[in-house]
Amino acid sequence: MASPSGRTSLAEQVEELLATDGPLPIVAAGDPVLRRRAEPFEGQLGPALLERFVRALRLTMRAAPGVGLAAPQVGVGLRIAVIEDPAPVPEEIRLARGRVPQPFRVLVNPSYEGVGSGRAGFFEGCLSVPGWQAVVARHAEVRLRGEDEHGRVLDEVFTGWPARIVQHETDHLDGTLYLDRAELRSLSSNESMANRWSEPTPERAARELGFELP
Repeated sequence: MASPSGRTSLAEQVEELLATDGPLPIVAAGDPVLRRRAEPFEGQLGPALLERFVRALRLTMRAAPGVGLAAPQVGVGLRIAVIEDPAPVPEEIRLARGRVPQPFRVLVNPSYEGVGSGRAGFFEGCLSVPGWQAVVARHAEVRLRGEDEHGRVLDEVFTGWPARIVQHETDHLDGTLYLDRAELRSLSSNESMANRWSEPTPERAARELGFELP
């Protein structure tokens, strides 16, 4: 049923999305929902529906596979995102990128701010921009504020790769794609990444493709 204004409510939209089992369709770049600031979560989904939606986000993220997923990436303009990173990477990459395991967690109405002046540039990709990666310079450390799915306050400092994930997913909720922040000269197909730029850091890519790192 539509709302009195004739628009479908967010709850109705989510119910429709969850009507079929399995991972949710991921919205690709070019869809306006990825370019709008998402609506703050203020109980638009009841507790049971929110729980089902979070489960679906988790399933979709894992099936993709990815280490984070924001609600707009499945077409829902709410400030909700999920992150999880088992970080199955070699020790050399773990040390270079600060990539350590992150448990599954839900971010509701998150915002972040940089801690200190440190920045780091690494290749990253996006489930809504499949097939491509580019180097993005981001805060090396951030303070995240928000809530979890139970309304408990989040106020936590993230460093290294977890800080990158937090920034990437929160940016989605502000209508920002990683390409907006990327060094466009670094843009590389997944095939090029596998064949050329698989080192722990993008230093050689920066030299050969002609861009600067922080």
